[in-house]
Amino acid sequence: MDELEDPWLSEDPLPDDPVAILKRWLAEAFAAGVQPNPHAIALATVGADGEPSVRMVLCNEIDDSGTLTFYTHYDSRKGRDLATCERAAAVFYWSGPSRQARVEGRVVRSAAEKSDAYYASRPLDARLGAWASAQSEPLASRTTLLERIDATARRFGVSQPGAPDDTVPRPPGWGGYELSADTIELWVSRPARVHDRAEWCRTSDSDVSVWTPTRLFP
Repeated sequence: MDELEDPWLSEDPLPDDPVAILKRWLAEAFAAGVQPNPHAIALATVGADGEPSVRMVLCNEIDDSGTLTFYTHYDSRKGRDLATCERAAAVFYWSGPSRQARVEGRVVRSAAEKSDAYYASRPLDARLGAWASAQSEPLASRTTLLERIDATARRFGVSQPGAPDDTVPRPPGWGGYELSADTIELWVSRPARVHDRAEWCRTSDSDVSVWTPTRLFP
């Protein structure tokens, strides 16, 4: 991508608000359609034993304050990690424009109403799968999983053609998490590996949050 098309990190002083850039980058990745799931993030957590783990999840929302929302099982490995260490890190990478965004911060569960609303918007198969899967636990065979999905459909009466698909409630062990960024790092590839890289740290005074930028060596 031409530098003139992506000037936000090449100019000094750096912008005050990294969230606006991050949201713009994500919107442009969706619009370009150059890669599937441009809202995928690598989410890193740490367990009670101090062991790190990382996996890909979908970031379903970034609000103006810099809070990322994702959904998963509370009893999955990442859910168990977050129950003991409430901090996490996430990375977006968009290969087409060669952009990367790193986010670090505290994670809390979303309000039940928010999780309910998102779950209700999911396809029926995905809602049934959320009930059937004991995420991260050992599974004897794929057949076992499929049988659990069929049993869940029968349980909620949606196994017959033409049955309503709005009768599957959100499982109590499934819902949203919100990663509230206190650090955002943005990176853009440049020729000769003279990349642009900058970090913003958030400080709060009363109810006012301020982002402080620092340019970093690439």
